[in-house]
Amino acid sequence: MEKALTKVGSFWISKKAKAEISNITEDLSSLSNTVEEKAKWVFSKLKGKPSKALPDLLREYNLPPGLFPRNITCYEFDESRSKLIVYLPSACEVSFKDSSIVRYATRVKGTLSRGKLTGIDGMKTKVLVWVKVTSVAVESYKSDKVWFTAGVKKSRPKDAYEMTRDAVKVEEF
Repeated sequence: MEKALTKVGSFWISKKAKAEISNITEDLSSLSNTVEEKAKWVFSKLKGKPSKALPDLLREYNLPPGLFPRNITCYEFDESRSKLIVYLPSACEVSFKDSSIVRYATRVKGTLSRGKLTGIDGMKTKVLVWVKVTSVAVESYKSDKVWFTAGVKKSRPKDAYEMTRDAVKVEEF
């Protein structure tokens, strides 16, 4: 009886593993063709899928959910070190409803804390010329302003960043 249960159990596990590998293969084929993107995706898949969508994570930390474009590949968040890394399929930019433009590299890194994303690497905004964004902050939960620090600290209306938007691919970050 024990041998029969072992065989049935290993058959079931084998069947589940094959189904999961098949799902991963299908997901990989739907990604674009760059090896780097596929490697990042496989790595994040093996590490475990994030428990929530990026907009939900941002909302939880009192940041506008539309701060990043809709087309992110995946993200990693190390809660113990507060490190956030967002992966995008290509360098891109988003125009927001307040006429501001934000450009994103293929990888945006920063430190996420309540109401702040600081030490940002991989994000720029247009202020006459393209300037590196070093932090994004919302001063209080009820605040209607988002403060971008890009050389100087400038406020923008928070509601412009409430919805995720489609990005437009750009040739260079």
